[in-house]
Amino acid sequence: MANHFQKNWNDSLSLASKLSGRKIRNWIRLMSSYHLSNFSKKAYHSGFPISLAIEPTTACNLRCPECPSGLRSFTRPTGMLQSQLFQKIINELHPYLLYLTFYFQGEPYLHPDFTNLVRYASDKKIYTATSTNAHFLTKKNAEKTIQSGLDRLIISIDGTTQEVYQNYRIGGKLEKVLEGTKNIVEAKKAFKSAKPHLIFQFLVVRPNEHQIEEAKQLTQKYQVNEIKFKTAQIYDYKNGSPLIPTLGRYSRYRQTKNGTFVIKNDFPNECLRMWTSCVITWDGKVVPCCFDKDAQHEFGNLEKQNFQEIWQNSAYQNFRNQILKARSQIEICRNCTEGSKVFI
Repeated sequence: MANHFQKNWNDSLSLASKLSGRKIRNWIRLMSSYHLSNFSKKAYHSGFPISLAIEPTTACNLRCPECPSGLRSFTRPTGMLQSQLFQKIINELHPYLLYLTFYFQGEPYLHPDFTNLVRYASDKKIYTATSTNAHFLTKKNAEKTIQSGLDRLIISIDGTTQEVYQNYRIGGKLEKVLEGTKNIVEAKKAFKSAKPHLIFQFLVVRPNEHQIEEAKQLTQKYQVNEIKFKTAQIYDYKNGSPLIPTLGRYSRYRQTKNGTFVIKNDFPNECLRMWTSCVITWDGKVVPCCFDKDAQHEFGNLEKQNFQEIWQNSAYQNFRNQILKARSQIEICRNCTEGSKVFI
């Protein structure tokens, strides 16, 4: 227990070390404008995002059934984030930015320059995180990951046996996930590094819900810092799905008396993310959050504009006003169970 506390404490210290007076003042401005907007029901906004997600690539090696990358169902083009565009974004935002996620869609380690992108942000005192299916965590990539300064690494492990794992991670190999995990742990020891903080992410679906306890044991066996159980987003959930868990606490949906399913959300007309964070696609599009998979709500493009122009333009403000008035009427919000509370 003490060892577990120490590992999580190290991660908290790592995040705290990225703070500065300017970032704290920016956070106060963001929260003040957010609460004023909720109170007045009119969007006011001040400050820059404290949290950001940037998409290294939309490419992926797996075919997961509820993922646009896996289904190859994007209406937007597939590609790789260019280093010049990334550096432009970071150069503008690093004085205010606390937390940067290198993930939206796709597998980040497919980007040939991924760890150099991480290093660039880490050198600017930004807490960096990513999520991976771990199939490309070779010994060399594990070492490069440690050297990049990555603070948090989320590894998807949605089953404790190959038979169960491949139900969702179609085309994947559990042995590759475990091998990649082992490579990272060994590289951390070799470099005497407490980073990255390692998290097993277990996406709970009906085929794997019976392996939850085994997943916890696997976390300890492979010396991963912690495990998080995530509810699955199901696109066509109304009439049920073989992926919806029977364990209610791990499902975003509940069954009604007439047999159909509804999301467990009362859709409050607020969303902290719209004031504190956003998502940037590989080709520079600024979109509201990770639920806008196809970038339908594009507020601007950083290949043509600077971030400040986009962050407070009329399109963004109009969207924030829609959130305050009728969030449940916005398509991308209808499958969300987090937005009003989460900024990182």
